[in-house]
Amino acid sequence: MAAQPQSWIAENQSLVIRRATPADAEVCGRICFEAFGVLAEKHNFPNDFPSPEISEHVLSTMFSHPSFFCVVAEQNGKIIGSNCLDERTPIAGVGPITIDPGTQNHSAGRQLMQAVMVRAAERKFAGVRLVQAAYHNRSLSLYAKMGFAVREPLACMQGTPIQKTPLGYRVRVAEPGDLATCNDLCVRVHGHDGGGELNDAIQQGTAMVAELEGRIKAYASSVAFFGHAVGESNRDLQALIAAATEFQGPGILIPTRNAGLFRWCLESGLRVVQPMTLMTMGLYNEPAGAYLPS
Repeated sequence: MAAQPQSWIAENQSLVIRRATPADAEVCGRICFEAFGVLAEKHNFPNDFPSPEISEHVLSTMFSHPSFFCVVAEQNGKIIGSNCLDERTPIAGVGPITIDPGTQNHSAGRQLMQAVMVRAAERKFAGVRLVQAAYHNRSLSLYAKMGFAVREPLACMQGTPIQKTPLGYRVRVAEPGDLATCNDLCVRVHGHDGGGELNDAIQQGTAMVAELEGRIKAYASSVAFFGHAVGESNRDLQALIAAATEFQGPGILIPTRNAGLFRWCLESGLRVVQPMTLMTMGLYNEPAGAYLPS
């Protein structure tokens, strides 16, 4: 990550897009909380971030991480929004992107998206992905116009932890020695690995694996909103979900075209919190197994 923030002058000469610094996290966290809150309340959905402290913590972590490219938008010297690009895996991830509710719909969001897309092109990522709130028509339209394709309808699901490991499975905390096996599983399912994100999760102690007959059949960087999971089959992924002690954040993201997994979650007492959409640009392989996106 560059030591000094770069700046770009946007089409509107009063708008500057520059590299984020850790010192920007407090104001950007507040904007993130307010932006998600206003949008969610307008559509009668819960806020993805229940408090400004949580959104500030999330952005502080991203702004400080050497494998995240983060930018802020300033208008007349005042920060009005931010966006991040997760560069830890071969497929870069966009978000969260937020704009101060009082300055939305004046091109800042487009400029923040263009900044991270230029970065992704410069770094030659094979593909880029994002998850979008399905009820937000404007963002869906913006991302589609920028070249993103809808790949999967998702249900963000939350509820009382099931806490019942299926017979024959062993679910345990992932260890550094599991990384190669998990990466191989991700390549078989998605065509690329998630090693950077998973390695961070192993170091933080949030990653889990599900074993059957001594072999890793599924893993999760965390069974949470900001975690991804991959399994050879629905049953393998269900073992991870069933053993989780909580579903951090708004909930886990279930691909609803996977009717068997979606139905099992409903029958296990989980409820749909909100609909979301997985969108991608560049490399995308139809998954050859079960998965939860981040």
